[in-house]
Amino acid sequence: MSLKIYNTRTKKKETFKPLRAGGVGIYVCGITAYDICHAGHARSAVVFDVIKKYLQYRSYEVTYVKNFTDLDDKIIKKAISEGVSRGISEIADRYIRTYNEDMDALGVDRPTISPRATEHIDGMISLINTLLQKGLAYVVDGDVYYAVEKWKDYGKLSGRTLEDLMAGARVEVNEKKRNPLDFALWKASKEGEPWWDSPWGRGRPGWHIECSVMSQRFLGDTFDIHGGGEDLIFPHHENEIAQSEGASGKPLANFWIHNGFVRIKGEKMSKSLGNTFTIKDMLKNYHPEVLRLFMLTSHYRGPLDFSDDSLDEARLGMDRFYATLKNIRDVPASEMDYSQIFLEKLQGRHREVCDRLAVLSEKFLEAMDDDFNTARAIGYTFDAARLINGYMTDEQFTVCPETLFVLHRAKIYFEEVGRILGLFLDEPDNYFCRARDRKVGESGLDVKEIECLIKERVAAREAKDWEKADEIRRLLAEKRVSLKDTPAGTTWEIE
Repeated sequence: MSLKIYNTRTKKKETFKPLRAGGVGIYVCGITAYDICHAGHARSAVVFDVIKKYLQYRSYEVTYVKNFTDLDDKIIKKAISEGVSRGISEIADRYIRTYNEDMDALGVDRPTISPRATEHIDGMISLINTLLQKGLAYVVDGDVYYAVEKWKDYGKLSGRTLEDLMAGARVEVNEKKRNPLDFALWKASKEGEPWWDSPWGRGRPGWHIECSVMSQRFLGDTFDIHGGGEDLIFPHHENEIAQSEGASGKPLANFWIHNGFVRIKGEKMSKSLGNTFTIKDMLKNYHPEVLRLFMLTSHYRGPLDFSDDSLDEARLGMDRFYATLKNIRDVPASEMDYSQIFLEKLQGRHREVCDRLAVLSEKFLEAMDDDFNTARAIGYTFDAARLINGYMTDEQFTVCPETLFVLHRAKIYFEEVGRILGLFLDEPDNYFCRARDRKVGESGLDVKEIECLIKERVAAREAKDWEKADEIRRLLAEKRVSLKDTPAGTTWEIE
């Protein structure tokens, strides 16, 4: 099955064909570096991380470019309010660093290239000059504006005409503009703001121009995929198209991919509404893979409803997956034949489970080929976990070459899925220890005290002091600490 992607530009799914055989160029609009990142940033990052991973899985060489906006009104305002010595660069450096920390914690791969806007001012000036020469822009008192009425295709991404846009526009009154929808390419310098020299005087670039310059600088006039949140469709991406295609005369991107909003109680999450959840706060309460699973159990184009209940449901799902992985890994492996020849000799339940795993693997890939449908793909992965759990809890299950072969196939299945979705990368024991320690922190218990009591109980059991051992178990139970005695020792967890 060929990969089909929903293209925001054409409003339909299209078969993906890269411009260059074996290679894919992706540009995704990054953060404005002025504050700590929230769940909305996390969703977009995870969505495009999985898209990149899946294209790599399909053997494409992916060049993934994601920018940092390090020059913006919000950054300037924060630098002034804090009175930092290095101005906007100090603010941007701080929040780019925290963004990278958050992404690393979420298991999001670093982009191939992470350009900053301030590194490409010369390119922006050059592009603005080209637009002026083509009659698509005009200068007023040191400001340069794009004349949207000069670009006949303006509105083609959002699917609206200039008349529609004007009727529903909320634009600032600006007597310098010939049309209220015209947007700034260059802003004349204001007192106390950073500036660069240009043919129109000292100033700084507008927001939209930076992505046109950086995407084409690293991926060419036309590239495969341009992505971002759906809030960027208009005006940001619409303006990018007008700038880039107006200058080059070529399509900017063949595919436009946009992820849906994160919602809190039915409302779009936004800082203006005061309903944001930072990535750092979420990571205090949930394993990173729980957050990834939560974000991937909804299709990327739809809204994602954020709540404690939905996150707790994702945590239970991740617990089930890791319990399955632990069961598989707890069976001692041995040197044996894992080849196709051995598979062909399998019979009965063993062959049935292997065949079912192969079907689920195909269905997983079919779901990913259908516009990266991670929700459906994860559903098949839950089916695989149930299949293996049922196989291992069957009363006829014994460790033998046949069962080892089946479990090896299951391990390969989960490794393949995990490599694409960024899941199952932790050791099962470590995953459950982290979950346990998080519960300990939430309940205010002391791990050292618990471990000390368990050691005392072990010593009492060795001395056959059953009364003391039972008393320690009762004391721990009052703290909601559940013990499990195994041949390998005593383990514990918070109920």
